[in-house]
Amino acid sequence: MKRKHLVTIVVVVFLSWNAIMYYTLVNRTSGKLGSGMDVKVKLSELQEVIQSQLQENDYILKNLQKLKDQAEKSKEVVAQITADSNPIHGEIGNLSKANLQRTQGDIDGVVIPILMIACDRTEVSRSLDQVLKYRPDPKHFPVIVSQDCGHKETAQTIKKYVENYKIQHIQQPDLSDLKLPWPQKKFMGYYKIARHYKWALNQVFHTFNYSAVIIVEDDLDISPDFYEYFAATFRILNSDPSLWCVSAWNDNGKKGNVKEEPELLHRTDFFPGLGWMLKRELWLELGPKWPETFWDDWMRHPDQRKGRSCIRPEICRTSTFGKQGVSKGLFYEKHLKFIQLNEKSVPFTKMDLSYLKKDVYDPVFTKKIYELPDVTVDDVVSRSKFNLPEVRITYQTKDEFSNIAKRLGIMDDLKAGVPRAAYRGVVSFMFNGQRVHVAPPVSWKEYDPTWN
Repeated sequence: MKRKHLVTIVVVVFLSWNAIMYYTLVNRTSGKLGSGMDVKVKLSELQEVIQSQLQENDYILKNLQKLKDQAEKSKEVVAQITADSNPIHGEIGNLSKANLQRTQGDIDGVVIPILMIACDRTEVSRSLDQVLKYRPDPKHFPVIVSQDCGHKETAQTIKKYVENYKIQHIQQPDLSDLKLPWPQKKFMGYYKIARHYKWALNQVFHTFNYSAVIIVEDDLDISPDFYEYFAATFRILNSDPSLWCVSAWNDNGKKGNVKEEPELLHRTDFFPGLGWMLKRELWLELGPKWPETFWDDWMRHPDQRKGRSCIRPEICRTSTFGKQGVSKGLFYEKHLKFIQLNEKSVPFTKMDLSYLKKDVYDPVFTKKIYELPDVTVDDVVSRSKFNLPEVRITYQTKDEFSNIAKRLGIMDDLKAGVPRAAYRGVVSFMFNGQRVHVAPPVSWKEYDPTWN
């Protein structure tokens, strides 16, 4: 409406100005050309005035056209947002296709370091090579490698990057074994990891005084748009108190389980980890009560999560090559090595991701899910309802969910009642080319933490 008023004002000014100039020119030619000797001079002056006026008219017309074009473009963007926000038209993530231009810098001037957790894996060079290869700006994304274990060969590998790329190498000073009772000694590695995480994050937030951090580990590959993803989602994390992290990981991100739309992003109630971002405020909350072991499962407990969610991608922005580690390759052969890593760059910082904010996301998400046809797992496996592009399978109990998940090849475990990748109890994925949403009843209110 304001733009329309502006165009009207410009048109009125344009017409008024031309009327005034016409009156002035007529008076000049009729009243002041008294002698024949002055005619050439006066005509020359008149020609200059007319040329100047024509140039100004041309400038005004070009600006009018520019304003008109901008108004038309704004109408198109609004129409696109309206269409994409309708759940009938597709995934909630399609709102990002509005592709709105931003005037801010990639992360609005905020410095977000990459904290790489390392131990005794000399293949840390593989991860570091990618972190440095795809890094758009060393100033906004400094790299810190925090090493535990005291492994000399790994330290020497990291030192080369310190010398050549000016990264920081910090080393956990406490390498001692913890005094654990016999049943827990087999988990010594997990205790040391939790201790290392606490020390490293204290360094980032208390010693180096950063306001946010992206954590990766020394056995992760990253996608070409890894930084673009985190730079754009930082804005949402920073503005929505219902979010407490952004993760590069989809627990059900195996090829065949994901939709081939790399721009698609989701909210999730399950803490994913494996390449994730948190803010200083969260560490000030969690750091003082950090657990002695199994820190990731601890974060998934209601006492820590407090109803908050994370942002996750449809297609992972990290994948792991760490078959050997503290977990002894648990889940690697059956699951982790099949995770699909995104290969197509998405310009997230030039998109409007505000649809991920809870007050926008939840009504659209809920309406979409519970308007879908409700089918059985047998319908999906047999493809008897394959004519439907998207379907919903309802579960009532923990066992029902686990049975459905096993039959459809997604992760079937729950942590504190939350299925992996779930949001409001709903787990969404692809199965044989069909979009499937395994969902609780529409009356669902909250997770049951006894479902483990």
